[in-house]
Amino acid sequence: MLNSGYTLPVFATASAIAALQYLQKTYQNNQVEINLIKPAEIATIKIEQVAKISENQALAITRSDPGDNLDLTRDTPIWAMVTLTPNNKTNLIIEGGEGVGKIVNLDGKSAIYSYAQKLLEKNLLDNLKITANVEIKIILPEGKKLAQRTSNSAFGVIEGLSLLGTTGISQPLTSKEQLELYQQELFNKAKIFDDLVFCIGENGLDLATKLGFNSQQLIKTANWLGSMLVTASLAKVNSIILLGYHGKLIKLAGNIFHTHHYLADARLEILTAISANLNLPFNIIKEIFIAETTESALEILRNFDQKNNSNFTNEIYEFIVNRIENNAQEYIKKHSDHFVKIGAILFERNRSIIAIGNNGKLMIKS
Repeated sequence: MLNSGYTLPVFATASAIAALQYLQKTYQNNQVEINLIKPAEIATIKIEQVAKISENQALAITRSDPGDNLDLTRDTPIWAMVTLTPNNKTNLIIEGGEGVGKIVNLDGKSAIYSYAQKLLEKNLLDNLKITANVEIKIILPEGKKLAQRTSNSAFGVIEGLSLLGTTGISQPLTSKEQLELYQQELFNKAKIFDDLVFCIGENGLDLATKLGFNSQQLIKTANWLGSMLVTASLAKVNSIILLGYHGKLIKLAGNIFHTHHYLADARLEILTAISANLNLPFNIIKEIFIAETTESALEILRNFDQKNNSNFTNEIYEFIVNRIENNAQEYIKKHSDHFVKIGAILFERNRSIIAIGNNGKLMIKS
């Protein structure tokens, strides 16, 4: 039986509810109820600890339970400190403390995204018994350490984890059941649309809508790109645009079609091989091979081009994005008789487009 568990925003909100209830003397049974908003249901979350810090301030702690998911936040503590100050007008102030990431492009604003904001606002206001200022600080004591094992920094989030997501239910992205849900969604949308857009995760989905793609044509694939490509062929889809972060989709340029790092991670090796194939100077190839991330390798390429008035960065990424398109089409041909045209769009850390494949350019124009 699939155990979905809940996302980080849910546990952060549960801690905040517990702290508020404790201050108002309504807390009981070491648990709280939370309106998930999406989906429209009530969840009961266990509270590990709660205590007063001062007369108008309390701290509560929950632990993350993402369900049947290979999630690095499992069992991590989530603290919420709530300060309640009676006032003639109700105000909610939400901020991130230690371990909550900061968004570089937004002057260090806490990485507490839209769903988490709405979840906190809805549930705190529903539990508030007086007119007051309510200050909520979310703290992830292990956040900085755990963030080092994520790609957060590639998307401009530093010093901690994001409270990201669009739903309260944690989706076990590595489970067979989750793949089947994605495949069913694909079959349903293929009945309506001939052309679809694949996005691995939330960053891609968000960017796709901002770029003007029809949200109804978007399919979240997680790391199951190979399986989803073949499913699209079986569903008789005509074309797919792969929209993804360059440090993830580059794996397809090396014929790796399940992109979870637990299974395969040859990103720098692929970038190194392609750089060598395009005759980049040997000393720069060595720098790329030992780079910490694909993002830092990209900076190495750009710095070299700037100093030498060359164009290797564009040449390399055009090669990568076209190879992704070709490899994906060939992968489908090995498993299905129905041809699917594949276009690819790669974006970088600041979500700007770094490369569009030849097919992708034609598909966007049409």
